[in-house]
Amino acid sequence: MTAAADLILYNGDVHVLTDTATPADPAHSAVAIRDGRIVGLSNDYDAAFRADTGTREVDLGGRVVVPGFVDAHTHLAVLGKHGVHADLRGADSPAAATARLAERARETDAGWVLGFGYDDSQWSAALSTADLDAVSEARPVAAIREDMHTATVNGVALAEHGDEMPAADVGEDGRIVEDAVEAVYDATDPDLAGTRPLIEAAQREANERGVTAVHEMVRDSHAPRVYRELDAAGELSVRVRLNYWADHLDAVLETGLVTNHGGGMVTVGGIKTYTDGSLGGRTAKLSEPYADAPGETGQWVVDPSALAALVERADDAGLQVVAHAIGDAAVDAVLDAYEDAGERRHRIEHAELASDDAIERMADLGVVASVQPNFLKWAGSGGLYADRLGTARREASNRFADMLDAGVDVAFGSDCMPLAPLVGVHHAVTAPADAQRLSVTAALRAYTSGGARAGCREDEQGVIREGALADLTVLDASPWEHADAIADEVGVSMTVVDGAVVYDGR
Repeated sequence: MTAAADLILYNGDVHVLTDTATPADPAHSAVAIRDGRIVGLSNDYDAAFRADTGTREVDLGGRVVVPGFVDAHTHLAVLGKHGVHADLRGADSPAAATARLAERARETDAGWVLGFGYDDSQWSAALSTADLDAVSEARPVAAIREDMHTATVNGVALAEHGDEMPAADVGEDGRIVEDAVEAVYDATDPDLAGTRPLIEAAQREANERGVTAVHEMVRDSHAPRVYRELDAAGELSVRVRLNYWADHLDAVLETGLVTNHGGGMVTVGGIKTYTDGSLGGRTAKLSEPYADAPGETGQWVVDPSALAALVERADDAGLQVVAHAIGDAAVDAVLDAYEDAGERRHRIEHAELASDDAIERMADLGVVASVQPNFLKWAGSGGLYADRLGTARREASNRFADMLDAGVDVAFGSDCMPLAPLVGVHHAVTAPADAQRLSVTAALRAYTSGGARAGCREDEQGVIREGALADLTVLDASPWEHADAIADEVGVSMTVVDGAVVYDGR
């Protein structure tokens, strides 16, 4: 006798997103779940035979069901800071950002005044020390740009922490980049008690956005302990794959952690490293100068020789390497380092300016392109890429279609800019250049099975089939029917993780 299901979702439009899947499959309207796994994929009539008095049955009202979104690049502890400190997302000018920081200063009476998430690419003026001095001339103030490689600080912050900031990373008007920003992080990182509310706030946002699993980048953080404590208490509602920063490699090796170790909701990913910086801060490493700064080609955060040594150590120890590389020179350096590595499914994070040769090498080496489709918001004719790179390189950025055509494994993530898979899918589907643009199905696959493959779980995650993990996202409208406006017209109605409904917004 077939065991009854714990949960049955019926009257839905279920999309398994296989290579041959059509946008609509009327044979699949119901999903039956037991013990955190999918035990049935069928029509409503057949699904009803799996119900008994203990089964929860949910009428989806014709809503679209897809595999749960896997966000392959997140910083949830940082995301949580948006809900605790000043949230600068959407601020459209220095004055708007300053007003939010001033409000935060009024809410607190001591210590740093922090704001996170501003994007100044469309501002007519830059945020400056004078702006932040107006917030406070007695307390240190910092506004962190959404790329997390760039910030602006006030005079007090420079006076108290300037000696910890490399002079080369401190620009005019209080704008700082790379290691100078790290000095701010070092001075403001929360303790264990302060980390938990950040993770809980970010987890709620992830659930609301349909995210069922994240590949988390952690450095000098209590977040790994918080994730494990939440898991042990049965309070973790998103799967977490931990990628430890390269400066923790010795500790990772000493404790014997290996990629894919772990159980429950928390597993070990790999070792995260930088190579270069960001386009917004002009620190991404390019082979040709920036269009708006002819003498500059960016900088190495980790130079190629150090990168190669790190990759060799991590690879020999059975650890996947997760390497940030944005500029074309940085992408080439990472591929050089991976040339003789083992088959660990190593990754390049961002890969925004991968050349034709680099894309071919990624396919040949089996390197995963862990990319951010939401970055395409800067790829329009009047956007950040046009300013920094000029037309030709702008149109050759983030070439997701070319990557897939070449046989590269593509995984989508958000970098929490914002944590919103449907926004990323929207930008991939409506990208300005053919080489960037994907079909709705291909974009959804990159945010589901693509992320699962990048995390070595493609056998059970990012798919809808019997035996797979019961991680599902329910959409309130069809993205295929709203392909030109997915971000505006398609939302998340429900999120299921490990067979439990963790968000219900119907």
